[in-house]
Amino acid sequence: MKEELLRVLDVLQLAEKLKYEMRHSWLSNGRQESVAEHTWRMSLMVVLLEPYLDHEIDVARTLKMVIVHDLVEAEAGDVPAFEIKTVAQRELKRQKELKAIENLRDKLDSGIGQHVYELWHEFEDKLTYEARVANALDKLEVQIQHNHADMNTWLEIEQEFVFLMGRHTEFDSCLQQLKELIEEMAVKKMQAAGINVAAVKERMISKFTVQV
Repeated sequence: MKEELLRVLDVLQLAEKLKYEMRHSWLSNGRQESVAEHTWRMSLMVVLLEPYLDHEIDVARTLKMVIVHDLVEAEAGDVPAFEIKTVAQRELKRQKELKAIENLRDKLDSGIGQHVYELWHEFEDKLTYEARVANALDKLEVQIQHNHADMNTWLEIEQEFVFLMGRHTEFDSCLQQLKELIEEMAVKKMQAAGINVAAVKERMISKFTVQV
């Protein structure tokens, strides 16, 4: 067992990077958010929302997916969605993450290593109900954090992202209602800052109609 535990410690050392790998999200106190902080609140969302979801979930498996889904960023780094503008950039990001999850699998004992590898792919493929819940929470937590942050930290494209959450939540009535509440808060925040929300929606439609 000593050898296996040393492997676990090696991965925990790698994961420590997520405590200082910064995301393009800001906290209410003006500090930038780390990947680890994003993951923590996603985990809390699973616990708090589980009773209200349309279907019963395997909470342990969902939490595992949430916890491991960004582990690859310890090696591949965090690339904000708005920086991925071409198919080539998307493919490069994908290849870096695939290499990172393979390296994580290989660092661990074959049993737990393969388990982590499969959890990551389940999250990415979004084929199970648990994976779709985890993916929805990933997107919703980002907007919640933007809502908490100063309006000056928002990029123009992040104003448009407010109205794109529905494609990730429409499969579940609880998540859809949560999305609507988060969207309402974002709209009020933009309006209070003097932003023309109708113009934001028009820009969003013109940019993202094909993707949606």
